[in-house]
Formats: sequence, structure tokens, C-alpha cells
Amino acid sequence: MKFELPKLTYDYNALEPFIDALTTEIHYSKHHATYVSNLNKALEEFPELQNRTIEELLTSLDTLPEKLQGPVKNNGGGHYNHSLFWQFIAPNSLSAEPIDGLKTEINETFGDFAKFKESFNKAGMSRFGSGWVWLVRNNGKLTIETTPNQASPISEGKMIVFGVDVWEHAYYLKYQNRRAEYLGNIWNVLNWDFISQR
Repeated sequence: MKFELPKLTYDYNALEPFIDALTTEIHYSKHHATYVSNLNKALEEFPELQNRTIEELLTSLDTLPEKLQGPVKNNGGGHYNHSLFWQFIAPNSLSAEPIDGLKTEINETFGDFAKFKESFNKAGMSRFGSGWVWLVRNNGKLTIETTPNQASPISEGKMIVFGVDVWEHAYYLKYQNRRAEYLGNIWNVLNWDFISQR
């Protein structure tokens, strides 16, 4: 069974003015689509692995054939990370902040929501080159972490709460080199309803 590009639940222009329509279109229909295509191509000569889920592949990288490990980490990670990312962001989220237990846990772990945002954005700025900034659950505790390129925290046994893509393709058309401005604005389109459910 081949992996497929998941359907977006909103229009390309739905995240404006914070994320522009052209960036969303290219990010989704070109970058994410390419990860899916390359992952399927890499799996063509391994029919015995084609029925595994993306989670199963990414959580067992070291058991895969050596020539497949890199393509699955990069393209499989790109597919998995982006499939979540499109759900982490959404127009008209019902809540501007985390809800229920997540809000309480963020306040207990980081001091308050404002301090959490500051720490998260600082981590996103500190990721050199391309990658992601994440809120993950690691051994039962919330932590902010970054990963390079398309590496996914689930490959390290961590549960993703939410993450933000800090590759230049996620923001360059609108923000150019102003990653800090992109990180500041993305809080306006975070889908806390979905995130808090995770």
C-alpha cells in the first residue's frame, strides 16, 4: 500500500495573513508531496515493508535495511512531520491557548504560557539550518526540543504534542530571513483544540 498526501482541511489562503497562500500551496503540494513520492520510491524494492505504517517505520529505523534507513528517516520523517503540521495549524482555532490538562501542565512545567512561548521560540531560533522545534512528552514529562532536517522525535521514543517547521520553505516567501517573526506569528494559527487532544 502506497503512502498518500493527506488532504488539507482548509484552503491555501486560510492561514493569511500569518502564513501566505503561496507558501502553503508550495509547502504542501511540492515539498510534502515530494517526501511522499520519494518514500514510496524507496520502498519499491522492499515489498515486505510496504504494509507497515509510517509510525512503525520511523520507530524501527535501526532494524530496516541499511540502504533504506536514510530515505525513511528523511522522506518518511518529512511525510509524518508534515502530516501532523497541517493539523497543528488551522484557521479560526476555537482557543488562543492550550486547553484542559495541557494548559495546566505547561504552566506547571514552564512557569506560565508566556514563558513557554518564549522558550519555544528561542529553541526554534537556535536550530541551525533546517529542522523543527517541538513540544514533546519524554519519559512522561513535557520538554521543548529541536530536530535537524526531517528527523522525527518518535524515532527516539518521544510522543509529539506539537511542532513547528523551521525549514526556510515554511516561511521564506513571506518572511525571508526573519524566522523570529514567523515564529512569533505562527501562534495565531495554532490549532489548540487538536493539540490539546494529543
